Amino acid sequence: MKVSIWSDVRCPFCYIGKKKFEDALEQFPNKGKVEIVWKSFQLDPTLKTDPHTSMLEYFVKAKGVSEEQALQMFSGATKMAEEAGISMNLQEGILANSFDAHRLIQFAKTRNLGNEIKEALFEVHFEQGKNIDDISILSEVAASIGLDAEEVKQVLNSDAYAYEVKQDEMEAQNIGVRGVPFFVFDDKYAISGAQPVEDFLQTLETVWQESKSELKVAEGDSCSSEGNCD
Repeated sequence: MKVSIWSDVRCPFCYIGKKKFEDALEQFPNKGKVEIVWKSFQLDPTLKTDPHTSMLEYFVKAKGVSEEQALQMFSGATKMAEEAGISMNLQEGILANSFDAHRLIQFAKTRNLGNEIKEALFEVHFEQGKNIDDISILSEVAASIGLDAEEVKQVLNSDAYAYEVKQDEMEAQNIGVRGVPFFVFDDKYAISGAQPVEDFLQTLETVWQESKSELKVAEGDSCSSEGNCD
């Protein structure tokens, strides 16, 4: 079974959704036969990185609300994160464009480390408040999961894997993805958002059972492989 997940490193609900999906996968008897494919999706491609601006400051300005109102809005996601076992520090996160982080994920996927880099990037962005648009930081994150830091710097100093990022985003547009996280199971079922663990588990079980069901054939006039058309 293949599960394709469109996600952005800047999205708190993508991090929460990842944890909930993984919790469901741990309860799924056939988890070893599930292939996870991470897909790129930028929430705001035009966002300008500003390491001197926190997410709280940006949110106050962009939404035209008070700091108190912004913190109240953050509290919902923070509470959901805590319930999923994540210590999320939204207000102190650095305002950063995620395009290079997506290129890094695409590169890591070629080394079968897509899930590892995704988790590591979520951690540094939401828990450690680091700049995910800084090549030196991205190379350190890559090295922490076993990638070569110098090779990663070479990749990110070029335009490598930009095409793959855009292709994922185009695919998302073609299938009607309007927000993330977005999970597609064997190109048959989809879940939008950080849904409860039970919903993920039920979908895994449903798709698995359908993929294992016997093919039912309605018989009609036909020619056999031997060429008989009686």
